[in-house]
Amino acid sequence: MKSKKKVKNPERAESTGSSASDGNLKTGDYNRELAKLHVELVKLQLWVQAKGLKACVLFEGRDGAGKGGVIKAITERVSPRVFRVVALPAPTERERSQMYIQRYIRHLPAAGEIVIFDRSWYNRAGVERVMGFCSEQQVERFLQLAPAVEKAIVDSGIILLKYWLEVSETEQIRRMENRIDDDRKVWKLSPMDLKSYGRWYDYSRARDDMLRATDTPWAPWFVARSDNKRQARLNIISHLLRHIPYEEIPREKVKLPKRQEPNGYKDPAYPRKMVPELTWPSR
Repeated sequence: MKSKKKVKNPERAESTGSSASDGNLKTGDYNRELAKLHVELVKLQLWVQAKGLKACVLFEGRDGAGKGGVIKAITERVSPRVFRVVALPAPTERERSQMYIQRYIRHLPAAGEIVIFDRSWYNRAGVERVMGFCSEQQVERFLQLAPAVEKAIVDSGIILLKYWLEVSETEQIRRMENRIDDDRKVWKLSPMDLKSYGRWYDYSRARDDMLRATDTPWAPWFVARSDNKRQARLNIISHLLRHIPYEEIPREKVKLPKRQEPNGYKDPAYPRKMVPELTWPSR
């Protein structure tokens, strides 16, 4: 199932995106809706395994757009052997000498797998371009070749979904400042993140060129506004479920078998090194 919808003026999302608090779902409502979608993702997982389907899902966006949160919401209740997340580090010296897309191709799904790329081969059109890690000629060559490569991927039987998470400038600033004050998130502020933060409009231009050149009928880009993280997660999961065809596979009700008799077994007498049981404050 492939949509032919084209991307329309993604810059508009920067100027009209609502704040993170506008229309925010209550925690209980969000958790209930997410739980329903998790049930559907499990049904999708079983269908993909049974039918040997192959799917590849790309997530791109600026730092702080919420890619990691969406991926976590998708994968937290399914098998990592079916929903496989790929987040590649910087290329090695050997990989830099290879054909650019080569190190990504080897991670594409086999039958019965859904591979999720947390950033993908589109690094070339985004961070590598903006930060000067490649030449403009290399970027132009990539933008020319990417649609043909993706056509070959789709023609091989892989369902390919590409998502761009669109965060507004105001919300990105809020999230980046929040990382500074949260000891759980300081690892998200690498020197590269700080350098790229100041290049908002360079990224805007790079994004526009990327979407314009690689939004095709066989591999369209889907843009999701992500200022409201909870709504973005629900919207994207719902969209993904609509674009990977699946059916519920009938299953017999599980019944636990009878446990065997101990037949003389006793807990061993040797001392065990136990994890200390601390006293935690109650609510």
